[in-house]
Amino acid sequence: MAARVTRRDFLNGVAITAGGVMLQGCSSDANAATKVLLDPTTRFTPPDSFTYYPPMLTGMRGSHAGSFEVAHDLAWRGKKPKHYKTLNEHYDLVVVGAGMSGLAAAWFYRKKMGPDARILLLDNHDDFGGHAKRNEFHHDGRMVLSLGGAQNLESPSSYSKAAGGLMVDIGIDDKFVAAMEVRTPENMALAGKLEADNGVALPTPNGHVTIGGNWNAVMYGGKDYEQTVSKLPIPTSEQDILIDFFGGKRDFLNGLSLGEKWDYINSVSYNQFLLERVGLAQDTVPIMNAIILHLSGFSGWNLTVLEAIGSGASGIKSMGWLGKSAASVAGIFLDSLLEVRMFPDGNASVARLLVQKLVPGIAPNMKGPEDVAIARFDYSALDREDHNTRIRLSSTVVGVREVDGKCVEVDYVQQGAALRINADHCVMACYNNLIPHLCPEMSEAQQQGLSYGVKTPFVYANVLLNNGRAYSELGATFFQCPYDPFQWVSSAPNMTVGGYQPPRNPDDPMAVFMMNSPVSLAAPEGPLSGRDAMRLGRHKIYSTPFASYEQKIRNQLQAMLGKHGFNHETDIRAITVNRIPHGYAYPYLALDDPEWSEGQAPHEIGRAQFGRISIANTDSEAVALMDAAFDAAWRAVEEQTSS
Repeated sequence: MAARVTRRDFLNGVAITAGGVMLQGCSSDANAATKVLLDPTTRFTPPDSFTYYPPMLTGMRGSHAGSFEVAHDLAWRGKKPKHYKTLNEHYDLVVVGAGMSGLAAAWFYRKKMGPDARILLLDNHDDFGGHAKRNEFHHDGRMVLSLGGAQNLESPSSYSKAAGGLMVDIGIDDKFVAAMEVRTPENMALAGKLEADNGVALPTPNGHVTIGGNWNAVMYGGKDYEQTVSKLPIPTSEQDILIDFFGGKRDFLNGLSLGEKWDYINSVSYNQFLLERVGLAQDTVPIMNAIILHLSGFSGWNLTVLEAIGSGASGIKSMGWLGKSAASVAGIFLDSLLEVRMFPDGNASVARLLVQKLVPGIAPNMKGPEDVAIARFDYSALDREDHNTRIRLSSTVVGVREVDGKCVEVDYVQQGAALRINADHCVMACYNNLIPHLCPEMSEAQQQGLSYGVKTPFVYANVLLNNGRAYSELGATFFQCPYDPFQWVSSAPNMTVGGYQPPRNPDDPMAVFMMNSPVSLAAPEGPLSGRDAMRLGRHKIYSTPFASYEQKIRNQLQAMLGKHGFNHETDIRAITVNRIPHGYAYPYLALDDPEWSEGQAPHEIGRAQFGRISIANTDSEAVALMDAAFDAAWRAVEEQTSS
C-alpha cells in the first residue's frame, strides 16, 4: 500500500512525487459538421498468416469485440462451457495474461529455470502487451506511430534490482536511457519536457479559444501567469480568483491553525476546497481538474487536497505557511516531475522487446531497442509448436485449479472452442477482480481482497491526418481541454527512438493523440466513492459505441483546428479508439479507505500464493506503474520456484 505522508514528513519538506507525467491537450464538442463515419470494425484473421498485424487495425481497439464477452459471461452470469477438449500439451508454467506482468513472469521463469522451460501465455486480446498497445498507421509512404495505452518509463534509474535487471536484459540500460533523452525533442511536452510550450483550450460561442505558452507553469504562478489567465474566456471575477490562487497571493486556509490545516488537506476533497475555500464557481472547476484526471485517474471529488497536489494539481502556494514551509513540494510538478522516458509507441516497445526475447522467431532480424519501433513482427510465430515459449492470443481463461497438489489445469475459450491444458505452475497475470471467478476454491478472505480495488477506465484515441499543417499553427504540441470529451490532445510522440523517423515537417502525415477520462466532474449528489466513480466510468466506456467516439473526435478537432484550414471530412484518414475499461491499478484513497496494518491491505491478502498458483499484476502491488508489474512478476515466479 502506498505510504501516506505524515505531518512530520510534510513539515520536514519531503517532496511528494507526482503520480505520472503530463501529457497533452485539447479540442471541442462544437456544432457537428457533416459526418464521415469510418468503419468501426476489423475482421479477425487467425494468427497463422503474415497478414495478421494487430497494431495496424483501426476502429475500436483496446477492449475490442471478441476480447471481453466470454469473461463477462463468467463474471456477470456465471456462464462458461461445461465440456472441454483436453489438448496434448503440458507446460512447466502457464501465464494467464500477456500484459507487462505476464511477459515479465515468463521472462523471469525462463531466466531462472533455463531456456528449455516450457511456457505458455494465454491472453484474451488479439495482441500482446496488455495496456501497452501500439497504434501504427501508414500513409503517403510513411509510417506514423502512436501509443494506445501505457506510455512512460518513469524513473527507470530507481527500479528495483529485479525490474532494473529485466530492463538491462532487454537492452534498456543507462546508456540507452540517456540516448532516449537526447533523441526526444524539447517541444515534446507529452514526454515530460517541462519547458515545452503547452496550452489550454476553452470553448466559446464563436469557437475554441486556444492559449499557448506554458499553461502548466501558469498553474504554478510561472512567468506571465496573470496575463495568461486574463485571456481565459471566463468571468473576470473567476480570473481574479485564479490569479490569486496560482500566484499564492492569499492564504485560502486562513483562520486555521497549522494542525487544522494539515487535517483539512488530508480530509477534504480538492474540489470541495476549490468551491468552499478558494471560492471558484462550479463551472470553473474543470479547468483545475483536467491535469489530474489522467495523472491520477480520479477527479478532484475523489482526492484529498494533498493527494490532488501530489498528482499535479495547483494550490501548494496558496495555503499560507503550511504551503511555504515545503518549498520542495511547491515545485512538485514543474521542477521534479520524475525522470520520464518514452518510445514513440509508448511501452508497447518494451512489450515487443520482451516478446522478441521470449519468441525470437517473431522478429529474427531485430537488433534490440535501437530498431524495435520499426521492426515488423510475424505474429504467426507466437504459438509455434517448436518454440519453448508460446503466446496464444484470443484465448480467454475461464478456470484455473490445482489437481491433487500435483499440477494445474487451465480451461480457456478460443474462437468458441472450449479447451483444456495442464502445467506444473500457473501465474495469474490478469485483472484481480476476475481471479475469484477463475479460482472459486480460494478462501472468502482472499476473494474479497482480490475484488476490493476497481481499475481506472480511460480511452486513448489516435487520429491520422493527411498532414500537420493546421496543427502546427497552434504553437504547442499539446493542450488541456477541460470542457471537451477528450480532455487532453497532443501531437503523437515525435522522438527518434527505436529507429523511428517521425514527421519531418508540417507537410508530412501526422497522428493526433487524444485522451478521454469518463469520470464525471459534476458534484456528486450523494456519497460516491472513488471505486464507484470508476465503475460508472467503466459502464460509460462499454456503452459508448465507436461511432459516438468518432463524432466527438471530429467535432473536437474541427473546433480546434478549423480556423487554421482544417476540414475533418477530408483531412482525417483513420481513427483508432483504444477503449481501456480496466486500466490503472487502484491505489487506495484517503477519503474512502482505512490505513491497514502491514500485510492486511486487500491487495496484500489477495495476492497470497495459492498452492501452485501465484498472482502477478499491478493490482497486487496497488501501484499503476510498469516497474510494479515487473516486481509482481518476480515475486510470483519466486513463489513458484522456491521449493
